[in-house]
Amino acid sequence: SDCLALSCLEAWSRCDGAVLVDLHCHTTCSDGLLSPPALVERAHKRGVKVLALTDHDTMAGVPAAIAAARSYGMRIIPGVEISCRYLSSSGEMGELVHVLAYYGCCGPAQGLEERLAHIREGRYARARSMVDKLRDLKKPVRWESVLEFAGDGVAPGRPHVARALVQAGHVSSVGEAFHKYLHDGGPAYSNGSELPAGEAVELIRETGGIAVLAHPWSLKNPLDVVKQLKDAGLHGMEVYKSSGRDKAFADLADAYHLVKLGGSDFHGTGAADETDLGKVEVPAKALHEFLRAGDPVWLDSVMSILSSF
Repeated sequence: SDCLALSCLEAWSRCDGAVLVDLHCHTTCSDGLLSPPALVERAHKRGVKVLALTDHDTMAGVPAAIAAARSYGMRIIPGVEISCRYLSSSGEMGELVHVLAYYGCCGPAQGLEERLAHIREGRYARARSMVDKLRDLKKPVRWESVLEFAGDGVAPGRPHVARALVQAGHVSSVGEAFHKYLHDGGPAYSNGSELPAGEAVELIRETGGIAVLAHPWSLKNPLDVVKQLKDAGLHGMEVYKSSGRDKAFADLADAYHLVKLGGSDFHGTGAADETDLGKVEVPAKALHEFLRAGDPVWLDSVMSILSSF
């Protein structure tokens, strides 16, 4: 029953001081620095039992993560962080928005993968445009370096351009590269082929997924974005960080009847301020609501994993 499942989640919400569930992380299949198997191994060492893999605009790392998780008795929730744009009431594409999509063990329908492929193609064009702008700014970087940092077959993103800037000696760190050149609206910033955010949410629902707004605190107009995405069918939004619950965004989620979630957003950069896997606590009740929003088999599957610990 739901009551039994919730009580079990509460009992297993922490194990040996580590959070059991992490719903947001990245691998070398997008802009993370650990391979899917290495990420799963780290998550296991951190005490994580259920891990959602949410690379940017690709689910390519999911099969390898699932294979690696078997040896640890872990459960992988297939996911993806989709690059979107807020569409204003006037029809103009606005700020960058990231929407997390979570799926059952079979993954999404083909329709979503086709749209993700289009976004990934746009990431190549976007990165190339940023390289061109940096050249015009007298801060040239090698296109080949950007591709090398991205890795074989991986669509490049801003972190890869940033690392090329560091390699070229124009900046001392990735953070400086973003601050000076690559931040939203920065002198070398370029748009990609992002979906309108509302359309992305609708697509996630149509393909059997759960749609969750990622890191709303990074948005300029979070209220407008949340309202629009709720109308499109948004299930939840991130409100929990390593420092705890963000009250303002928790209240916003409550106002729009959204599930309150969170995850580490781990990339493996080794930065002093990076949140490690398993460092964001999400209450058992919120996890229960999240699992209930998906296919009923999710709850049974996750419970079977947790019951072995």
